[in-house]
Amino acid sequence: MSGDDTIRRLTLPLSPDEARSLNVGDLAILDGEMTVTVGMPTVKRLASRLASGEPLPIDLSGGTFMHMGICSREEGPSGHLTPLYINPTTSTRFNALMPEVIRRLRLTAVGGKGGLSRDSVEAMREVGCVYFSVVGGASALMSMAVQEIVETAWDDLIMQFRLTRIRVSGFGPVTVAIDAHGNSLYETLSASARERMPAILASLRQTGTIAEPS
Repeated sequence: MSGDDTIRRLTLPLSPDEARSLNVGDLAILDGEMTVTVGMPTVKRLASRLASGEPLPIDLSGGTFMHMGICSREEGPSGHLTPLYINPTTSTRFNALMPEVIRRLRLTAVGGKGGLSRDSVEAMREVGCVYFSVVGGASALMSMAVQEIVETAWDDLIMQFRLTRIRVSGFGPVTVAIDAHGNSLYETLSASARERMPAILASLRQTGTIAEPS
């Protein structure tokens, strides 16, 4: 885990080498473009198209794919979309789909809340990809960083489910919670909790907070 408290300013999309220069625990501010959605139907459609070799409506190759939903307002005769707010969703919802999505698109960054499975961590290590943890309670701050909705696709879906490419400036801070070397902050915390659990249970039994097992 990185012990450096410096916040790095990163421009998206990252190159694989830039992704590999980051370590678990690093903090970053993001500029550039990312593609977002919170929709399970969207990620399923994406995975299906990749498997069949069908073209995607938005080019995600080597890019940044975030599990976040965006809400916008349509304005004027041109239907220009003005971003209103953005909010992350739980990435583990997509555990079954993300390893192949990461590999086929050779993504260099993904993100959301809660991390991804070991299968995804291995896919990220293979291609040079990091996971950015986005604070769920900081939607107002994150939303201020959204400069523009560049394009949307699969508009048959509700707004937050659409595949949406956005441009951000000063998005963050986000935490590198999984790096491109196979290290996961979530796995480290889980292992630490398992190690501490026997002592915690013993203490609770000693104080009578919980009963001894029968």
